[in-house]
Amino acid sequence: MATVMDAVTFGTEQRVEVLGCLIDNLTMEETLHEVGKFIESGRPHQHVVVNVDKIVKAHRDDKLRDIVNQCDLINVDGMPVVWASRLLGRGLKERVAGIDLFERLLERAANIGWRVYFLGAKEEVLTQVIEKAQALHPSLAVCGFRNGYWSKSEETEVARNIALAKPDILFVAISSPKKEEFLARHRDLLRVPFAMGVGGSFDVFAGLTKRAPVWMQRSGLEWFYRFLQEPRRMFRRYFVDDLLFFWLLAKALFGQPGVATPAPQPEKARS
Repeated sequence: MATVMDAVTFGTEQRVEVLGCLIDNLTMEETLHEVGKFIESGRPHQHVVVNVDKIVKAHRDDKLRDIVNQCDLINVDGMPVVWASRLLGRGLKERVAGIDLFERLLERAANIGWRVYFLGAKEEVLTQVIEKAQALHPSLAVCGFRNGYWSKSEETEVARNIALAKPDILFVAISSPKKEEFLARHRDLLRVPFAMGVGGSFDVFAGLTKRAPVWMQRSGLEWFYRFLQEPRRMFRRYFVDDLLFFWLLAKALFGQPGVATPAPQPEKARS
């Protein structure tokens, strides 16, 4: 079975499957348009980005793969995944990096009046993120914030407090798969029109982690730049765990059996 299946149409979008994960084939501008429609609808929607690490985690964790594939909006964040899609005959238009989408949404929220909620990271990082966001966009409406540390018994209360703040956009900066599972588990309670997991974007935005030069981003070397900043922490992820991505890709390219491929998700209404 081919690893990249025929496109699955959702309204005016097309989803393609790359190594087990469904991805919306959208540009940044098309993505922003979709977010606007979600917020106008007032109904809850979950967003996720797919990169090499997410594909590897989803391959090993069926629950995570199901959550990813059932999200309302799925972007590709990682040039290796873009290149893999093209090698497999279903070329994605462009990378829509989570940090870039985060920054564009802050700007658009300030201009339109969308209310935003920041969830995750350490308290001091969170404070820096909010201060910078409001300095860049004085009209930004921050309706709430909370750090990313809570016990299991506190989780429902965390979700309830977010719901009470009534954000239009929720940015969640906690690790994967915790953020995907949290958003999926509390979707109906949160009722946030656009809930987005942003991973380490808070650290980058606050200036605690430097982003790679543009030429490295375009060359697919952003991961290596991050490794150079945190070699002890990132070694296992990049040089052990994520090697599975290339094994999966090789098996798909050469038609070997054994690559787990989910069936297309049933068509659902898009807002």
